[in-house]
Amino acid sequence: MEWLSAENLVAVATAILGIVASAVMVWYERRVPRRRRIGYRVQLDAPIGDDGRSGRPVNRRVGWFDTAAGMTDASMVLLRIENDGWEGIGREHYQNPGTHGMTVEFEGRTILGVSVTQPTATSHLVEHFTAERGFGYQGGTLHLPRVPLNRGAYFKLLVLLSGGGVNDGIELRCDLSDGEVHRNRSATPDEKAPLFSRAARLITITLTLCVVALAVIVVAQDDSPPPIGCEGGTLTLTGSTAFAPVLREVAEAYEEDCAADGPRIEVDAHGSTSGVRRLLTAGAEAGRGSPPLIALSDGPKPAGTPALRENRVAVSVFALVVHEGVDLRGLTTADVRRLYRGEIRNWKQLGGPDLPVTLVSRDANSGTRQVFQRRVLGRGEIANSSVDCVHKDDPTAPVARCELGSTEEVLKTVAAPPGAVGYSELNLAARAEGLRRLDLDGQPASLDAIESGTSAYPYQEIEYAYTYGRPARDSLASSFLTYLARGRGQDLIRTQGHVPCATPEGMRLCT
Repeated sequence: MEWLSAENLVAVATAILGIVASAVMVWYERRVPRRRRIGYRVQLDAPIGDDGRSGRPVNRRVGWFDTAAGMTDASMVLLRIENDGWEGIGREHYQNPGTHGMTVEFEGRTILGVSVTQPTATSHLVEHFTAERGFGYQGGTLHLPRVPLNRGAYFKLLVLLSGGGVNDGIELRCDLSDGEVHRNRSATPDEKAPLFSRAARLITITLTLCVVALAVIVVAQDDSPPPIGCEGGTLTLTGSTAFAPVLREVAEAYEEDCAADGPRIEVDAHGSTSGVRRLLTAGAEAGRGSPPLIALSDGPKPAGTPALRENRVAVSVFALVVHEGVDLRGLTTADVRRLYRGEIRNWKQLGGPDLPVTLVSRDANSGTRQVFQRRVLGRGEIANSSVDCVHKDDPTAPVARCELGSTEEVLKTVAAPPGAVGYSELNLAARAEGLRRLDLDGQPASLDAIESGTSAYPYQEIEYAYTYGRPARDSLASSFLTYLARGRGQDLIRTQGHVPCATPEGMRLCT
């Protein structure tokens, strides 16, 4: 059995998650949302007198208990008050008005006397039980001072009462900052408070057993083919530099998930047009069959190439970017067309700073450039007039315009000379420094708005994956295309700032 298969790893991880959830439940009940907790337990509530409610004697007394006044209907209560939360409680955490911090109500009974006891390790707590700090009683109400309690610390109260009867209501009240007061049940005098309720314990045990059983069943089952249809061999991905970051991440994920089959995938992107030409050449040289090459293109293939088979992968969004010194929020499509016809030579003509315009463009192989010309300009750009993207090599040219071979180069260059403007894939532009993105016709370059159908932003295009003919079903190319469009590949496309065509929103945009 392949113990490190994707299914087995998911099952084991799910089992671990269930066990961790059990531990988290303990932490949650004790700490969230109230991190401080005061618990109290009635460890003894016994009659000393006759307990008149029963109508008959319930004990026999000699000595002081028999001769002292008021003992006929007396009772004795042993009350334990403890910090059973996860944080210490200081005097400042008590929010009750007055000097006292806590109040104990003995329903229907009158307090005759109180004695405070505590373990030797916390004997210093007795110093707080003074009248000046609010310690005292009146009727059936006992006031306790603002006693600081470290985690796990406790003290006990031995209370002598008259009137009423045993098991009448006893309630501790306290306004605790970021905390709560609750009553604990105790079967023995010094039993520790339960970590969580019986129902919570039952749910936790059931969840843990079910998840562990699931893990055992999945790990023990017979081998089955990987769900993604892994294939071995070699494959090259070429074409769009704007989509190259997605390809690299998806290729790495495929190699990791299908490591047992040993696939090797290389990403060699030099522009959409260059990639399509390379695929056409490889297909012609191969003669029969589909070569192990996939070309990614920002937009549809050229006319007259019936041998190329298209796969719609994603919707890519692009953005117009300017140097951060160009203080403009957006432009109209008409303004952008005037810029790229050379009619705007200085940004002040568009309400910007007094800076000369420098056009930083992609070379002729770029799909990003073709989308820009097709979706925004409606025509081609003016001639190239600068090699260094700073100085005009042709003094007759209206503005300096240069061409670069990749999106990364464009972004780096636009951030350098003041007054530069260029275009880029949106996700790469969003991470670049030293520049700003421009709205077009009042619409921002927003993936979410385009995906939800609330934006008419024009600079967007479908990303196509082309193969030469139809690859064999058991080929690495066919397997990778399936992986790219579904599951983990789909998630990685979305993470990189594109809309996968396989999602319901993407299907609408890719049609």
